[in-house]
Formats: sequence, structure tokens, C-alpha cells
Amino acid sequence: MKPSILIIYTGGTIGMKPDPATGALVPFDFSGIFEEFPTLQSLNIGIEVFTMDPVIDSSNVSPRNWLDLAAIIRDNYARYDGFVVLHGTDTMSYTASALSFLLENLAKPVVFTGSQIPIGVLRTDGR
Repeated sequence: MKPSILIIYTGGTIGMKPDPATGALVPFDFSGIFEEFPTLQSLNIGIEVFTMDPVIDSSNVSPRNWLDLAAIIRDNYARYDGFVVLHGTDTMSYTASALSFLLENLAKPVVFTGSQIPIGVLRTDGR
């Protein structure tokens, strides 16, 4: 059985994409992640994505968001082998620190990542 990962998109530049009509950055629809990034299929892992609704501007992250994120991981802990949290870089360290106290004694990894340039843009630091 191949390992499974839950990607949790909380918001942030890493999950943004330029709107073709306006050029403004808008959140990427992660339901099409394999079409947008076909190389993910070669990793031989099961990937599912959960997008927080609404996505969080990381400069506005709050303790309520931390509790919601911890609940998502808790509620899905038995289903996945690990978790990747896509987060805005402004306050990622605060969220990661809060979750380190909320999610004690885990036997599975919870990885936080973000980027300064959207993941679908040339020369992104998100990949």
C-alpha cells in the first residue's frame, strides 16, 4: 500500500495563481493539482488536498485558525501517513509553533511550507 499525504492549503502565496482576465493573484483550485503538476503522480504516493474555507491571509492568522488546523489534522490522523501544511510565510513560524503545542506526541510528520512566489510561476521557490 502506498503512503498517503494530506495537503492542507491554509492560504498564502504558494497556492496563488494569476487570474487570466485580470492578472491579479487568486487562490489556486487544488482539485486540479495533478493536471497542474503532473510530476506529483510520479512520486507514487496518495495525495489528497483540503482547502480551508475561507483561506487565511497569514497576516490575519488567529488562535481560532490554529485550533481549526489542529482539528483537521486530528480528524484525519488515522487516514494519512503525513501532512503538508501550505501556509503564508508572514506568520508560518507562529502557526507551526502553536501546532507544536497542540499536536504533541505525534508519530507522523506535519510539514509546513510556503513560498514568496506562487508555485505555478517560473522560478518559484515553492517547488
